[in-house]
Amino acid sequence: MALSVRIEPMQVSHLPRVHEIEEKTNPTPWSLRSFRSELDNPQASYFVVIAKDEIVGFAGYWRVIDEAHITTIAVDPNYQGMGIGKKLLAHLLNDAKEKGLRCATLEVRASNSRAIALYEKFGFVRCATRKRYYSHNNEDAVVMWLYNLHEKKWNT
Repeated sequence: MALSVRIEPMQVSHLPRVHEIEEKTNPTPWSLRSFRSELDNPQASYFVVIAKDEIVGFAGYWRVIDEAHITTIAVDPNYQGMGIGKKLLAHLLNDAKEKGLRCATLEVRASNSRAIALYEKFGFVRCATRKRYYSHNNEDAVVMWLYNLHEKKWNT
């Protein structure tokens, strides 16, 4: 049975739980102040996913001209493997499409094969490597792009 979830815009009241998930999932977590700043950024769109009245994940992107630059996607470890990341990614891409954006890009840790596989299922392609991009361990980032956003629709 699939987990019933809803996705809604991130609000200031969500930030303590968002930050808690961020600290569980990111070896170099964003600060609470960084998330608060993103909510004030008119070029940013951030969302939370709620299951059983609890925030279990979040994601966001920046609008840069006609591109969606995905900045973050995270799911609480207790809820990983349930399709929540897929729903969040689909939501981001559909939102970007509705706002008239034409393509999407992101960076992902080279070792994060699960995330890379998900992005490739959505049509992202590997375009470049940013050497030693992640400062805490000098891990490379894979730069991925999804073109022709306006031609697609993703199921959430």
